[in-house]
Amino acid sequence: MIDVCCAIIRNEEAEVLVVQRAEDTDHPLEWEFPGGKIRKQESPENGIIREIDEELAMDIIIIDSLEKVEYDYGIKQVRLFPLVCDTLSDDPVLTEHADFKWLRPSELENLNLCLADVIVARQYLETYGEAEAEILDPEDSVTDAQSLEIKEMLSVKGGYNACDVLAENIIRRPALLKLLINYSLSGNAQLAFRASYCISKAEEKSPGVSENFYGLFAESLQKLNKEPVIRAFLKILNNYDFRLLSEKHRGIIADCCFGWLNSSESAVAIKVYSMNSLYKLSLIYPELLNELKSSVVQAMEEGSAGIKARGRHILKLLD
Repeated sequence: MIDVCCAIIRNEEAEVLVVQRAEDTDHPLEWEFPGGKIRKQESPENGIIREIDEELAMDIIIIDSLEKVEYDYGIKQVRLFPLVCDTLSDDPVLTEHADFKWLRPSELENLNLCLADVIVARQYLETYGEAEAEILDPEDSVTDAQSLEIKEMLSVKGGYNACDVLAENIIRRPALLKLLINYSLSGNAQLAFRASYCISKAEEKSPGVSENFYGLFAESLQKLNKEPVIRAFLKILNNYDFRLLSEKHRGIIADCCFGWLNSSESAVAIKVYSMNSLYKLSLIYPELLNELKSSVVQAMEEGSAGIKARGRHILKLLD
């Protein structure tokens, strides 16, 4: 049995990446979710980050895992560990595959996928399929029962299938937004992650929907220790005009972002958003330019392909 990891990589349009195998492989020109063999003593999570960087030069953020799939191809038996991932990258750089596509999840069913990947695709559709039903009625407040229902939906495995519905409701329901912000700042890591994810999705659908709380997001950055929530709040703030923030909040963002950018332990996405935030701040405070250039160069020397690409972009803007 060969242990293999694969990534269901999603972009900001909720499309999923699939890649086409080369003609000289054991499944010529069939489509698959990218990934590869897990090395000895390597976890599926570490394996997929390595494989995607090596094969596609993409940075990914692991969001969830699906049930492992065992499949007998006759010529080989595989045990496939599927990981649901988001990405900040644009298109992949192909080194082993013939082609790639970004598809809506519903389009996966009509693709000539490798047979084990067919099972993975069905799992993904069952867990993350398009949500249709509304969760809340059009009242002005969120009842205790609704709060409990939302909390349970976000806490269970696969709770992301409620995020689109919650994001739509956030746009119409200020009370729901406040509830999810409270969940984002809670001590429950999974609940906080998914609640902040819902808020960022609502911002994608309706930019500025949580504008009244941008100051709170900025202040929270110095207290948060959960990387997914930091990432969500930074993503939201990155799309805002920093000149509209108070000087206090701009200072907090600068201090936090320099700290994350200069830390070897910060996640790739946080470093990328930190670069973007500091560039925007340098347009307001030119005295930050030299420190920003130095920090970006240092991050590029130690960073992944995504860090290097974003760093080159930022340095070009600074010239």
